[in-house]
Amino acid sequence: MGGYEGSMGLFLAFRNLFRNFRRTIAIVFTVALGAGALFAFDGFINGVFREYRYNAIHANYGFGQIYTKGYRDTVFQEPVKHWIQNENELTNFLLSLEEVEEVFPRASFSALLKKGGITVSGLGQGIKGEKEGEFFQSLNVEKGVTLSTQPNGILLGYGLAKALNVEPGDTVTVVATSTKGLMKEGKFVVTGIFHTGSIDFDSRIFRIQLPEAQKLLKTRNIELVSLALRNLSDWESVAEKVEKAFPSLEATPFHILDKLYYKHTVDWLQAEFRIVQTVILGIVLLSVFNTVSASILERKQEIGNLRANGESVFQIMRLILTEGALLAVLGGVIGMALAYSLLMLFVDKGLLMPPGPGQTRQFVVIFHFRLAAFFFTLLLGTIAAMVASLLAGMRVAKTSIAQLLRSY
Repeated sequence: MGGYEGSMGLFLAFRNLFRNFRRTIAIVFTVALGAGALFAFDGFINGVFREYRYNAIHANYGFGQIYTKGYRDTVFQEPVKHWIQNENELTNFLLSLEEVEEVFPRASFSALLKKGGITVSGLGQGIKGEKEGEFFQSLNVEKGVTLSTQPNGILLGYGLAKALNVEPGDTVTVVATSTKGLMKEGKFVVTGIFHTGSIDFDSRIFRIQLPEAQKLLKTRNIELVSLALRNLSDWESVAEKVEKAFPSLEATPFHILDKLYYKHTVDWLQAEFRIVQTVILGIVLLSVFNTVSASILERKQEIGNLRANGESVFQIMRLILTEGALLAVLGGVIGMALAYSLLMLFVDKGLLMPPGPGQTRQFVVIFHFRLAAFFFTLLLGTIAAMVASLLAGMRVAKTSIAQLLRSY
């Protein structure tokens, strides 16, 4: 009997949706607008996350980096003494892992860059250019070409190049202090100028080949290893394996390394989304409450007849809640389907956004929709509509049968 009554209640609730078509359309439209807006905003936020994540990984950090334990959090008088010594052993181990696609050993150092009478300070990165050129694509080399096989090439950030007043093909002198405390210098030809959009990065960073950096520093060690993985989800597994095989090393994911821009941006946007989500759901709840209340007031006699025929307050409320849920599901599906269709039709190539905080370059956001977000938005919309229906129906459902039957 319970299943029969449930199916009859569902049928009756569905039929009631068409009794006042205008009011049904109003509720469906309200829910559709709210659900569509939430779904679109979620797609936008996730698009921003993906863009920031791609830039962080493919401009500087890779999926993460490996240092000697405690190196990142400690200021050493002679940092080179705390660098990784067993480069070949570590590299061979990493490449043997199925999750790892490529490894990028690096050595960073402070240096002075000279061109003519101009001298500026910068932070150098010794890299294996031929490997890195294929993976670190978000450097956005605006002039010249990226550092690849050129043995004495140097790749400059936009701010550094502007300060030195150099163009691709010009020669720059790099002066660094070796591990012996001696000033070493080398001459390098500018291969290209990159512009990631990060003021701090573009104004300080330059890249030369790793062997040349080691010559300047008089060392064979490397500071760190950046990793390219097959999947982002593989990081925890790789980090665990590295730290187990090499207890003196620690692996740090890119979102910790880039806390200033990526992690903080993600946290801020998530907080903003929760606020927008709350506001939109509040609007949906109040709008549905207002419309459902008017509908229920018009149906007092009907509710009175149902009560007189033996229906309980619980059954009446169940009918009202079922109607609200059906309207929410219908409106939610329509709203999200329309939002998805319109966005894919008109902004399928993404939106050009102004530079973010600490950035100097515009970027394109491609809407990224998730199936989980579809169901979650549908659930939120349904809950909001059911709460509104519950609030609207409670007073009428508890009114005495006699009063309900006397209503006009």
